[in-house]
Amino acid sequence: MDITEVPTNQGSKSKKKKSKKSMKAKTKVKNEEVEEERSAAVEKMNEPAAAFPPTFSVSEIKNKQRRHLMFMKLKQEKRKQKLQLKKKRRKEREALGDKAPPKEVPKTIENQRVFDETTVDPEDEEVAFDEGTDEFSAYFNGLTNPKVLITTSDRPRGRTMRFCEQLASVIPNAHVYYRRGLALKRIIPQCVARNFTYLIVVNEDRQVPNGLVLCHLPDGPTAHFKVSSVRLRKEIKRRGKDPTEHYPEVILNNFTTRLGHSIGRLFAALFPQNPQFVGRQVATFHNQRDFIFFRFHRYIFKNEKKVGIQELGPRLTLKLRSLQKGTFDSKYGEYEWVLKRHEMDACRRKFQL
Repeated sequence: MDITEVPTNQGSKSKKKKSKKSMKAKTKVKNEEVEEERSAAVEKMNEPAAAFPPTFSVSEIKNKQRRHLMFMKLKQEKRKQKLQLKKKRRKEREALGDKAPPKEVPKTIENQRVFDETTVDPEDEEVAFDEGTDEFSAYFNGLTNPKVLITTSDRPRGRTMRFCEQLASVIPNAHVYYRRGLALKRIIPQCVARNFTYLIVVNEDRQVPNGLVLCHLPDGPTAHFKVSSVRLRKEIKRRGKDPTEHYPEVILNNFTTRLGHSIGRLFAALFPQNPQFVGRQVATFHNQRDFIFFRFHRYIFKNEKKVGIQELGPRLTLKLRSLQKGTFDSKYGEYEWVLKRHEMDACRRKFQL
């Protein structure tokens, strides 16, 4: 009987070979997919700036350095697009000439201001009557000349005293005196007896001026301001020489409401009405969002058409806190207006001055 040997391991070997081949094919497919993903990621990274903004939020990137890099790229791209749009509009306006549409006015907090009922109309008869009968009427009618006394709080430091001296060089007929521990109720009658029309008290905190009381004599009113961003002459870059004794011009900007109108007249009465234009000096009180910026400049005539300005200093920023009728009286004084910060500053587009 012939016995034929049957190879029992051939089927298993063929299966193993097939499984190995299938595994190799699968790994090849996976490697190809991984390479495709990598190439797609590299293409995304090398895409031009037009691919911005990204489809995801930059704040979702957890790596700080990568997040900062993406943010800077996005910001740069936005700046480029803005410049391109600006150039395009400029070319269109040049091509159209007189037929070009008017320029778009940007939206700001100032031009979106909430309308105030107390806005002053210069031609209003009631406003004219109030101006003729208020505490400043004697000054505006030319019956009195301003004479200012400047003092400080008790034990002032060097910076506050230098600020007072520079303020006295800006305001004509101003005199600086030490406080010497006297109460304001005792100082005011002495000022009235010596024909002073203003009393200015500069308060300080931590050796820095932080408050200013402006009292008009003899009948008031009295305004209390918060003082910030004080810069003396030495701290101002490219400043001019010290101011001369000429009477400066006075510029009052954006005092539109009844309260702002009275504050503007309070500042105007500090300076003589007859400015000496030979000195080329100008004092500016600019109101913006209820912050009053004071600057002192000198005109520089470069030629017949061009005029420049040079800051002389000092500079400061004022914020009105209260307006009191009559002279200073902290206990029995009648307040015409008091700043209620949480109520009045709730709306950013509503201003008091």
